[in-house]
Amino acid sequence: MTTLASHSLTHLTNADLHCHSTVSDGTLEPEALAARAAANGVELWALTDHDEIGGQQRARAAAHAHGIAYLTGTEISVSFAGETVHIVGLGFDEQSAELSAGLAGTRGGREARARDMAAGLAQVGIKGAYEGALQYVGNPDLISRTHFARFLVEAGHCNDTNEVFRRFLTDGKPGFVPHRWARLGEAVGWISRAGGVAVIAHPARYSRFTPTEEYALFSEFKAHGGRGVEVMTGSHSAAECIKYADVALEFDLLASRGSDFHAPGESRTDLGSLPALPGKLTPVWEVLAERVSWPG
Repeated sequence: MTTLASHSLTHLTNADLHCHSTVSDGTLEPEALAARAAANGVELWALTDHDEIGGQQRARAAAHAHGIAYLTGTEISVSFAGETVHIVGLGFDEQSAELSAGLAGTRGGREARARDMAAGLAQVGIKGAYEGALQYVGNPDLISRTHFARFLVEAGHCNDTNEVFRRFLTDGKPGFVPHRWARLGEAVGWISRAGGVAVIAHPARYSRFTPTEEYALFSEFKAHGGRGVEVMTGSHSAAECIKYADVALEFDLLASRGSDFHAPGESRTDLGSLPALPGKLTPVWEVLAERVSWPG
């Protein structure tokens, strides 16, 4: 990883450290994402595909071609208190054998889960959902609910992906199938031992947690060596950003910022368009300066 001591992150205002490409469940190639990030003024970028780091070299090269600094990234699926939680890893060594093996193990089982989801949808009259979802998959190892959602919209079963999730793909609905992901301590450990920083992604999305369970999530995350939380992210309301800024201070966590962009016209927030982090917080990139790959 190339680092240049002459570069500085002191005045950085537009970091986007959470988005997805066709390597997982996004619709744009890494190169197209880099171009979009550049057009929107992103200064520091990370591609964080689900349970996968196969797009890192392409993303870094494309970022540098547009004059953007780059951090390695991934988003790991974790099971905690019966729910799926996402942990973003930033600034790790992508050559880490332990991290690669852990991600491969986490990806395992997605195909069987997808076929079970299709079977559930078939029981309510939606045939061919597995094959339909595959049309939207760039990496078959990472077939997910998002791919099923796109198929159901295109097939006319729902008006948009939000309706799909509400009617078919959440707990208790016909196409929902739980998956056993990595454990919290495992995911944080893989990232930390690879030299990176673990970040709790979009915490407001775990709305089914009781206050006690949410406190346990942050407490255990910190105990395992987790160091950051997404404060500014595409799915957070203004009030939720304020809430998790306070949580970052309470647990002495670094603050991260990322759009969670997946697709034009589908994602709530475009790359690079979030408000700045509150000044009272310590941005995660300040402790990752030595891990940043600079253009030139």
